[in-house]
Amino acid sequence: MKYAYINGNILDGNEDMTLKKGMMILTVGKVIKSVGPAGEIPEGFEIIDLDGSTIMPGLINLHVHLPATGKPSKKQKDSAKTARLMTSNALMRKILLTLCEGSARTQLMSGVTTIRTVGGINDVDTHIRDLINEGKIVGPRILAADMAVSVPGGHMAGSVSYIAGSPEEARSYVRLIAKNKPDLIKLMITGGVLDAKKKGEPGELKMPPETIKAACDEAHSLGYYVAAHVESPEGVRAALENGVDTIEHGAKPDEEILKLFKDRGAKLITTLSPALPYALFDREVSHASELEQFNGTVVFEGIKECANACLEAGIPVGLGTDAGCPYITHYDTWRELNYMHKYCGASTSFALYSATKGNAEIAGIGDVTGTIEAGKDADLIVTKGDPLEDLTVLRDPEMVATRGSIIRDPKVKKVPEIEKELDRFL
Repeated sequence: MKYAYINGNILDGNEDMTLKKGMMILTVGKVIKSVGPAGEIPEGFEIIDLDGSTIMPGLINLHVHLPATGKPSKKQKDSAKTARLMTSNALMRKILLTLCEGSARTQLMSGVTTIRTVGGINDVDTHIRDLINEGKIVGPRILAADMAVSVPGGHMAGSVSYIAGSPEEARSYVRLIAKNKPDLIKLMITGGVLDAKKKGEPGELKMPPETIKAACDEAHSLGYYVAAHVESPEGVRAALENGVDTIEHGAKPDEEILKLFKDRGAKLITTLSPALPYALFDREVSHASELEQFNGTVVFEGIKECANACLEAGIPVGLGTDAGCPYITHYDTWRELNYMHKYCGASTSFALYSATKGNAEIAGIGDVTGTIEAGKDADLIVTKGDPLEDLTVLRDPEMVATRGSIIRDPKVKKVPEIEKELDRFL
């Protein structure tokens, strides 16, 4: 595969990106060979005439759950029961695999060329990752955690998380997960909106500090970094004090917490998407109880405050959507960029940088993807308009390239109900 991308406007993914015109991108195989002024096209290169469209690095989504679609339901589901059903026999496991493959493919078709899964069922995520890497199925680059580690009564316990009753059990589960060679380890340290039994405790600390430390120590000894579901200040503090590398979601920080972020070299993965429907939707639409809406608002405000404080303090902030949660589909990653712009006051260029180069560097793959420059993988998306002027042009990319392989006119099946309700908050 040799392609010459011409007549396009380039956004390169760097923090100070501006639209570059009159340029040409040459790719050979999966790699970008050169980026420079338009000129004579070398022999053997297929011309991709962008006709004035914008070309930029593929988006990176750092918080995804493949087993769920994001389609809302009127009643809360028993996720542990569903997980047991989906792994009960060979037929159900095949259905589970097909579902998760479809979720990954949907991410790609919507312009996301790299995803990071942070809680799946059994070893499905690493299995799909390997099939994609071997060229057996089409999908984005996957950084996979497989199952997470939780505690009795903890977040997602028994569904996408093992249940560790002691520090040693946490260590043993980390070793079990590591057998399939994941890319990271995920912990469920606090509860969430749907776990809370009373107002004001959506992020109740569930995992004891000694268990957090044991899991982190084991993961680090095996060469893995640790991501953790955390939705309260107490949880953020406990996570950082005991070795967690990336805080997923976040909560209102104080100066001590910000210092812990810096001292640990930890990063924040903000996820405004999943809390927004609980906090801002009319309850007749979200089907949330008064308790869930109250706690959803606590989480939504806490995530915003954490993101804003970290950005102001110079702490790296990445983006993820928590795809799979109600109303959070695998095709709407672009909305998280819009929320960062709207609710955190980030410029459109910074939001784009965060979802490309910034996310790549946080995930440890900044030498592979995230920018349009020679030597990087050709992970690219093409949009009709200019995302710097209007982030919504990312909604329907004209073209996606994953490691050099081009998908023209990618399509995804969308849920009109979800689009209608979320568009109210653009």
